[in-house]
Amino acid sequence: MEWTDLLHHYKLTSILLAAIIARVIVFIINKTVHNFFLKTHFIEERKEQTIESMIRSLTKYTATLSFIFFAISQYVSNFGRILAGAGILGVILGFGAQSIIKDILSGIFLIYEKQLHKGDFITINNTFNGTVVDIGLRFLKIREWSGKVLTISNGEIKQIHNFNIDQMRVIERIVVSYRENPERVLEILEIACEKINELHEACLKLDSANCPIEPFQVYGMTTINSGYRGIEYTVTGLVDDTLYWDAAKEARRIIAQTLFDYEIKLAEDTMLVKPVDNVFLKEGK
Repeated sequence: MEWTDLLHHYKLTSILLAAIIARVIVFIINKTVHNFFLKTHFIEERKEQTIESMIRSLTKYTATLSFIFFAISQYVSNFGRILAGAGILGVILGFGAQSIIKDILSGIFLIYEKQLHKGDFITINNTFNGTVVDIGLRFLKIREWSGKVLTISNGEIKQIHNFNIDQMRVIERIVVSYRENPERVLEILEIACEKINELHEACLKLDSANCPIEPFQVYGMTTINSGYRGIEYTVTGLVDDTLYWDAAKEARRIIAQTLFDYEIKLAEDTMLVKPVDNVFLKEGK
C-alpha cells in the first residue's frame, strides 16, 4: 500500500497531518516576512509593522479556511463539485457572511488608503482613544490609555482621527484677564515661545534642510470675549507626530510658568452681587 493510499485510508491521520503542515507554512511565511523587514529599511518602520500585521492575518485566515475545506473533503465525496454547484446554499451563506466580507474589505481599504499604521494614536468614531497594536483583516485592536485592549470590527469604523499622520500642530489657547495689558501679554507669550523652541528643539518638525518648518510662535489674539471671562491668545507650533504629546505637555508647562513668573493673571469666573431694593441680583458667572 502506497503512502497516499495509507493517508486516504486513515482520514483522521491525514487531517492531523494537514493541520501540522498548515501550521508550519503559516509560521514559515510569518517568520520570513518578519526577518525581511528586520533586514530592510526602505519604508518607515510603522508601515513595515502594518504590512507585517496584515500579512500575518491573511495567512492565518487562508490556512484556516484551506484546512477546513480539506477536512470536509475527506468525509464528503465530490466536495469540489458541491461547492461549484451550490447555488442556493451559496446565496444563503452569502447573506450570512455579509458582515465578514464587510470587515475584510474595510480592513483592506484601511491599509490601502494609508488611514492608519501600527503604533499610531487614534480616535475611533469620536468615542475610543488608543494606540494601534494590531491590524487584521477583520478586527482592529487599540490599547487604551488605561492599558485595556479594545477590539473593534473594521466594518464598524466610521471615522478615524489619526494623531500620527506625518505632522501635528500643538495649539494652546490661553485666556487672560481683561485687566492685563494685551501688548504686554503678547510680549510675555513670545518669551515663552522662545523658551519652548530653545529647550525642545528636537520636538519641532523639520524640513528637508533640517530647519524647523513652524517653530512655536504666538498666533495672536483669537477671541476678545472668551466665555465672558477674558481675552484669548493662541500659541502654535508644528512638531514631529511621534513627539506630539511630550511637546504639548512641555509647551503648557513652560507657558504656565512664564505667565506666573511675569505675574500675568489668567481669567477667572467672577460673580458680582449688588443690592437692589433689598434684593440681591447676581451678574456674571
